[in-house]
Amino acid sequence: MVVIKFPNKETERQAIGYLAGRYSFKSWDNGESLVPEAALPSLAVEGIPFSVEGPASYERNLPAFRDPSASAVQ
Repeated sequence: MVVIKFPNKETERQAIGYLAGRYSFKSWDNGESLVPEAALPSLAVEGIPFSVEGPASYERNLPAFRDPSASAVQ
């Protein structure tokens, strides 16, 4: 998985529309997206500009988990 960034919000929306249903991905509010390496050539062929930030860290590849600790009931 690779972290990429789009030049603006409109391009990001276009890319997410393209990626949906074709590849698994994550997108964050800061404009970064986590996509598989196989998606990069497809985005380029579609003419969607992006910049590669680098390989994703282990923590970014993990799914978001809820806090397993139980809260006290009063």
